[in-house]
Amino acid sequence: MAISMHERFVVKAPVDTVWEFLMDPRHVVPCMPGAHLDEVESERAFRGSLKIALGPFTTSYKGRVEFAEVDTEAHRVRMTAEGHERGSGDATGSMVSYLTDLGDATEVFVDARVEGTSRLVTQGLQLGENLAHELFAQFVANVKDQLEPVDRSRALIPRKSSSVQVVPLVAKAVARRFRMKRKGR
Repeated sequence: MAISMHERFVVKAPVDTVWEFLMDPRHVVPCMPGAHLDEVESERAFRGSLKIALGPFTTSYKGRVEFAEVDTEAHRVRMTAEGHERGSGDATGSMVSYLTDLGDATEVFVDARVEGTSRLVTQGLQLGENLAHELFAQFVANVKDQLEPVDRSRALIPRKSSSVQVVPLVAKAVARRFRMKRKGR
């Protein structure tokens, strides 16, 4: 099963600040729900883990992410990822993102694709793309929290990451899907 995502968001911060933040896994990984940074291997590769809880069912992935292509001048990056679920499957993914300077803000574009063979991907998540959207919305909120803080003393404080609680996200995804159907999309 494959999940594709095409997203964009605006951060009220200069493009170079946003680029520097997004290129540092020590800043980005704590913004990802359920993610934990295990090791920075090099300037272009790191290892981490992701824990997802769906009611009483919990699963964990351990994996590696690599910046496969980096164009600092164009603020464009292509990343690849691979992860292994403890005991049951694998997931691979790729993401291309680029930033556009809006003067006093930065627009971030993201195209991602994840494929997996794990129990969670193949059995439980019929709402895969809507769920991915909700997870991405949490990520964006966390990034904005770090780069657009109301209280500057809160800036760049890593968040403690536990598992992703999927049940509330599924409820949001179902509601979003229902709204989209009602609008005829």
